[in-house]
Amino acid sequence: MLSRFAKSFVVVIVVLLILATTLFLHPQTRSYFDPSTGEFFGEGGVESALNALPFSSHNIKGVHGEVIMPKLGNATAKAQLGRATWKLLHTMTLRYPENPTEDEKEALDSYIHLTSRLYPCGECASEFQQLLETYPPQTSSRRAASLWLCFVHNQVNARLHRQEFDCANLDEQYDCGCGDEPISGKKTSSETADHVEEIAQNNAKAAAKEVDSALRKGGGAVEKAANVAMVNGGR
Repeated sequence: MLSRFAKSFVVVIVVLLILATTLFLHPQTRSYFDPSTGEFFGEGGVESALNALPFSSHNIKGVHGEVIMPKLGNATAKAQLGRATWKLLHTMTLRYPENPTEDEKEALDSYIHLTSRLYPCGECASEFQQLLETYPPQTSSRRAASLWLCFVHNQVNARLHRQEFDCANLDEQYDCGCGDEPISGKKTSSETADHVEEIAQNNAKAAAKEVDSALRKGGGAVEKAANVAMVNGGR
């Protein structure tokens, strides 16, 4: 028979073995304290947690919405702002990737819609938003994005009774000297122009459908749709 002391010793040894096994199989998680921010970080920092979260622009609020800026009364400032903004946007689309990722597509789409909200000329921003509703941004490639923007720019030129810009000359007009491959690549200027004309024809067909639908409804909808057709059909 074991003595009372021997029994106690065996019990203590067993308990220690259980604790040691538990600690070995389930090690404690270390944490770190950042004295500059007062925050605690788990083992491995925050990068692993951030990388595990899928990014989606749909989680970003504020991309779509009403125009934020008020009316800009200074005509000189409005004209200067317009020229600078068109140069920025054209140069951006001409440097946009030819084979963009989904993230890059969402980035360009979000940037364009944010511009329509934050553009310093409120009335100009309202017109831009209307154009975006009719002609959504094309972000599938550099060529698609740059020709889409040129087409939208010419919509504004038509409203202001300005000369239509030849979209086949985008590379020459907005060459930043960056050495990027021209959007036309090996394609000819006539093919580029045909692509723009195809966009215009599709828009004209859409406008014709609106007129036909309005004729069925009657009333003020006819006049509204006819006005849209005059603008789009003239392209």
